[in-house]
This record gives sequence, C-alpha cells and structure tokens, in this order.
Amino acid sequence: MITLYHCDAARSFRPLWMLEEMGLPYELKMLPFPPRVFAKEYLALNPLGTIPFMIDGETKMTESSGICHYLGTRYAPTPLMVDVEDPAYGAFLNWMYFSDATLTFPQTLVLRYTQLEPEERRNPQVAGDYAKWFLGRLRAVEAATANAETLCAGRFTAADIVIGYALRLADNIGLAKDFGPNVAAYWARLQQREGFKRAVAAEQKAGVEQNVAPRVRA
Repeated sequence: MITLYHCDAARSFRPLWMLEEMGLPYELKMLPFPPRVFAKEYLALNPLGTIPFMIDGETKMTESSGICHYLGTRYAPTPLMVDVEDPAYGAFLNWMYFSDATLTFPQTLVLRYTQLEPEERRNPQVAGDYAKWFLGRLRAVEAATANAETLCAGRFTAADIVIGYALRLADNIGLAKDFGPNVAAYWARLQQREGFKRAVAAEQKAGVEQNVAPRVRA
C-alpha cells in the first residue's frame, strides 16, 4: 500500500491527483501546515519536515513531480506518461521539471511573505516581485494552451497534473485573477476532470476524519 503524507492544498496534491487518475490504492495521512512546526514527530520520519513524503515499500520520496513520474513508470502502462520514443517526450520532461523549479518556487515566496511570516516580517515588495516572476514564466503555459486542450502529446498527461497544481496554488494565493485567457480556460478544464475532483474530495474527507483543519487561504 502506498502511503502519502499530505497537507491541505500543498504540493503533495500532485501525487494525490496522480494516484486518483491512475486508480491506485493508497493511504492518505494528513498533517497541519507546516508540519515541521506543528507536527514535530513527523521529523523522525522525514527529517526535512517537508510535504509530500511518499512511502512505497522500500521507496521513500519527497519531490512532488518526481513522485508523479515514479508512479507513472513504476505502475505502467498509463496514458499519463509519454514514452521515450514519442516525439513529445522532451516537452513532457520539460513540463515535469518546469512545474516546481519555475512555477511553484516563486509562489512559495509570495505565500511566505504574505501569509506565513509574522506580521512584522511580511514583505509586500518581495511578494510582489515574485508574483511578477511567476506570471512572467506562466507565459509558457499561455502559449502552449493557445491551440491545444493539454500541454503535450495531444492528451492529458502527468505534465498537466504537475502544472495544474501550480495553477491551483496560484488560485489559492490570489494570483489567478492575472491569468491570461488561455491559462484561465485551461485551469477551468483541469478542475472538471473526475480525477481532480476525487483528489479534492479525498483531501477534504481525510482532513475531517483525521481532525486536521485546512489552512487559511487568500
């Protein structure tokens, strides 16, 4: 049984969504955010104190996009992955890495300096600068979805899951109002997927059952 440690609306939503799209059995363990502060016992399991943390037998992983890649290859075949021989393979990999390194990273600084830091340490200039950085990099998604329903390979793939989470985070922290028309339409389509809806429902259900309140969002 795969075990996924997750915080409400955190980047661990990527593997949760991937699990739901693939129909794999899993156990979801909810933690308060950030767990390194509010669930210090978790540090014995994951010394980084970060989310996600996935356990699959002897395999232990902490990188959200990497976990999606692992699940898609470990439990293949699935149309969510793009084969190395497919002409779209390079684009697929690029989106997988782009998702966290380029799109999620700047948003974490927006979140930190608008919500997570104590009031006296919050910094509107840092938050504003990194919001602009994120929106500038989002131009790649705007271009990719101008004439396509999904990012690559002519179908929904894990690339859409990992990029989709970055859009969900942006929505949660108040940046979706600045999406371009193509990104806004793409994000609306992603939210209509049954796998996405199941992941959101699983997140909410586990939070209630495990008495872990969702974090306050913008």
